[in-house]
Amino acid sequence: MLVFRPAVDNISFVMFLAIAIVAMSSLFVSQSAIKENGRFTFINLLLLLIIGMNGVVLANDLFTLYIFLEVTAVASFILIAFEKGKNAFEGAFKYVVLSAVASALILASLAILLMVSGGLGFYEVKDALLSSSNSKIAILAVAVFVVGLFIKGGLVPFHGWLPDAYSSAPSPVSVVLAGIVTKATGVYTLVRLVISVFGFSEPVKLMLLLIGTISIVVGALAALGQSDFKRMLSYSSISQVGYIILGLGAGTELAIAGAVFHLFNHAIFKSLLFVNAAAVEEQTGTRNMDKLGGIASKMPVTGTTSVVAFLSTAGIPPLSGFWSKLIIIVAVWKAGFHGYAAIAILASLLTLAYFLSMQRRVFFGKLADGFAGLKEAGPWIIIPALILMLITVGLGLGFPWLFGTFLMPVGSIL
Repeated sequence: MLVFRPAVDNISFVMFLAIAIVAMSSLFVSQSAIKENGRFTFINLLLLLIIGMNGVVLANDLFTLYIFLEVTAVASFILIAFEKGKNAFEGAFKYVVLSAVASALILASLAILLMVSGGLGFYEVKDALLSSSNSKIAILAVAVFVVGLFIKGGLVPFHGWLPDAYSSAPSPVSVVLAGIVTKATGVYTLVRLVISVFGFSEPVKLMLLLIGTISIVVGALAALGQSDFKRMLSYSSISQVGYIILGLGAGTELAIAGAVFHLFNHAIFKSLLFVNAAAVEEQTGTRNMDKLGGIASKMPVTGTTSVVAFLSTAGIPPLSGFWSKLIIIVAVWKAGFHGYAAIAILASLLTLAYFLSMQRRVFFGKLADGFAGLKEAGPWIIIPALILMLITVGLGLGFPWLFGTFLMPVGSIL
């Protein structure tokens, strides 16, 4: 009989905190963005989503992990299509199709691993893989599982569903989906399994380094060409997740600490950016950046929090995103992957470029026609934006203490 024995460590605590903060932010935004007659259903679906993500974090055998991945996915499908619009159904359908492919790959991998190890507990599978490290069937099982998680996490070249799902979902769903769902089901799961089960073999490291770097570059370049506020943020998410995978691929204690720190940072500043997108869309009625301009003069809180979030995303000191990116790049360089580190640095300039473009088109310059009577968003959107901004600033300023007391203990799990 399958026994569910939760295993909690410092990485688990990071994820629990991120899930709680992002879910709270989504709940706040829903009070403004979701009609009153739909809030009860939304909140119940959000609770189901939280249960699924927490289950993923607590799982210590592969089948239990798979069950909670599916619970999270089903809740996500419904939430994306919550408002029943054409674009929402299209985004949800793409997510369903690619998630089904990922699930099939993971199930196939589970079947192979069960034959190889005789069980699906993390330690059982790890021991079996160690004893059959040169087995082609074991290598195939690991590769298939990792590809399934790449799809769940929206990594290039498996990212086709992500921009449509993020941009077509209701605002509070975009916040939780971009902020934590793909991190829990794809990125965190990959981090957990590589550390606890699959190990840092050379093929696994090479796969992670390549996919991470390609995602960083492709996501940043795609974001440059967007005019839709939420689609630009969606492609930005692909790029930022690439940094986490790049750090994981380096495979050192410092790199793991940086990857986990960036996972948390990305959950916070990406949620903040989608909260800002919700404020802009609710107050102006559009997400088209070419139709906006100068609205920071009318929405100063949204403008300020957006600047803080984009500076953190671009890795500008002393904000939290700077420190996590710095740790990853230094760790990748020290591990001997100099080319990957150089690409990661250059891609940060692309991040700065597309966010400067966004700020100029949306918040800076002359106020666009028709927005003379524009007002700041209501408290249900402003409060989570301010909380997320304070976390971003606080983590950046408190980094010296955080590094020694928490981040390196995370890395020491290796």
